[in-house]
Amino acid sequence: MSNAKTRVLLADDHAVVREGYRRLLERTDEIAVIAEAGSGEDAYRMFAELAPDVVVLDINLPGIGGIEAARRILARDAQAKILMFSMHEDVVFPSRALQTGARGYVTKSSAPEVLVEAVRLVAAGKLYISHDMAQELAMQMLPGNENPLQALSPREFEVFRLLVAGHPIGEIARILSLSYKTVANHQSNIRQKLDVSNTAQVVRMALAHGMLSAEPVPGAAETTVEP
Repeated sequence: MSNAKTRVLLADDHAVVREGYRRLLERTDEIAVIAEAGSGEDAYRMFAELAPDVVVLDINLPGIGGIEAARRILARDAQAKILMFSMHEDVVFPSRALQTGARGYVTKSSAPEVLVEAVRLVAAGKLYISHDMAQELAMQMLPGNENPLQALSPREFEVFRLLVAGHPIGEIARILSLSYKTVANHQSNIRQKLDVSNTAQVVRMALAHGMLSAEPVPGAAETTVEP
């Protein structure tokens, strides 16, 4: 039996959180955190440089975000093993993560041993969804329980996430390497699919589905949007 450790790239924008998860993962003899990233761009670059066995990726990263980082990593290597983790417990997040190609989803409120077990299973090529999230995902499939955010395409969801974080269209275009017109078109499609007419309603939709705290979003009131 091989004694090689599972090499993990850990991506979270908070250094203290990364340190805590590094200590947690490295308590075991078979896991080694070989690098840490503080943004989606750094996570993608480090994956390309280091080819880790598992990427533990927070959804709420600055810049391109965890979902977009996962998409880019998988576009580079379709066999990449990505475990998403997040403070968000709304079913839309694990659903989006799995649609992108992640092999698992763990909430930050989970018991410490859950993350360790999830890394082990994902490294072994298996899927990992916690029991409570699996139930939520199953419930989501029932008629009448559809989440309106599920109607958004992966790209629209990423634009939506950046809009509610207060980024103007021009900045979103730069972050995602898209044209201003393309982002404006995505915004129009988002409003149509969510049946909202302005940014304030978009933000309320995000609040309703746990994407934001109830505190004001810095810069949201000043966000430049297309009519």
